Amino acid sequence: MAIIGAGYVGLPTAATLSHFGHKVVLAESDPSRFALLEAGQIPIVEKGLVELIREGTDRGTLRFDSSAADAVVGCEFVFLCVPTPQGDDGSADLSYVQSAAGEIAAHLSPGAVVVNKSTVPVGTAMLVERVTGRSDISVVSNPEFLREGTAVEDSLRPDRIVVGADNQQAAARVGELFSATGAPLIVTDTTTAETIKYSSNAFLAVKLSFVNSIATLCESVGADVRDVVLGLGYDRRIGFDYLRPGPGWGGSCLPKDTRALVHIAETAGYDFAMLRGAIASNDEHMARVLAKVSRAAGGSINAATIALWGLTFKAGTDDRRESPALSLARQIALGGGKIRAYDPTVDPDAASDSARAGDLADLTLCADAYEAAQGAQVVVVATEWDELRGIDFDKVHDVMANPAIVDARNLLDPAALRRIGFSYTGIGRP
Repeated sequence: MAIIGAGYVGLPTAATLSHFGHKVVLAESDPSRFALLEAGQIPIVEKGLVELIREGTDRGTLRFDSSAADAVVGCEFVFLCVPTPQGDDGSADLSYVQSAAGEIAAHLSPGAVVVNKSTVPVGTAMLVERVTGRSDISVVSNPEFLREGTAVEDSLRPDRIVVGADNQQAAARVGELFSATGAPLIVTDTTTAETIKYSSNAFLAVKLSFVNSIATLCESVGADVRDVVLGLGYDRRIGFDYLRPGPGWGGSCLPKDTRALVHIAETAGYDFAMLRGAIASNDEHMARVLAKVSRAAGGSINAATIALWGLTFKAGTDDRRESPALSLARQIALGGGKIRAYDPTVDPDAASDSARAGDLADLTLCADAYEAAQGAQVVVVATEWDELRGIDFDKVHDVMANPAIVDARNLLDPAALRRIGFSYTGIGRP
């Protein structure tokens, strides 16, 4: 089988299917990313992925190719794992999907199954059928449900496998590829499979917006959100997942997919007011976090030095797409603040010029958390990296111009910090 695209979906998918004993060709057209793969490295941070990739290459069940057209020759299955970024109107940009489908069309073997693994809107399976123009192949929807940072675990032990197809034989063949997981198999049509993926992400976004709103309520009435979440999470109908207050939800999936689903609903003539409300709630929550930083800096961020601990949208990944930390950094910069930032996945000396001109613009990148805190009026914990728990806060206190912490991840111990002399502000915590 061939996997097209060595990104946050394609790499774990290729490694997992190789681990299950399937012969996999992973195609990556970007020269720099392909060179890393050929050198035994991977272009993303993902726990356990290097080992799984190495296992596949050592066993001979995984190899790499720089050409998608060459990779699909003789393959029974072809997985499309290419980006679907958000367009200007909120819809998903399917240009990468169309380009990949067009590139491989003439090279597919008769009877091949093309599998949409990327998150794509309703109707994309039919679009791929039209682009390939092949009546002798099948197109199947098999959406991914991977969390960045735990993608290997999610691939090896998924909650469920969803397969959508008009050809039930093709659906059964795709489902059989993942039989080693032992996960429940849901077989449906392509439209329903595509809707399941967006619905899952939309629900998680609503859940995150809800708990962040509850955290704000806790601040207003004097309750402790940690205990409120305990009371909610032990209800089996609710559970603890995604009940963690933070600076706002972000990443490559939730912002893009919620807006795409709103767009899909509008196109179908339905006003998805609840989901629009969750998006608006998230935007408002991010604004409240910025206000906390301003208050901690003495009422204004203008000319203040702010230390930002964490740049990725969550710990365990190097993905900074739609990161709440970077959104906060942009707002601080617009307000006249100066930002000193540290993230364990960003090497200040190795950061590319394009990154410095792009998402890392307006930041002074630092080698560690202490350097970032030097001369700062406020430290903001923006990503929940475990290493931040072990920081020597006496040392941080001594190097700061003003010992104030805004813990946007509720990672730290407020009482311990206050004993040292910090002003502490969390999310929904007294």
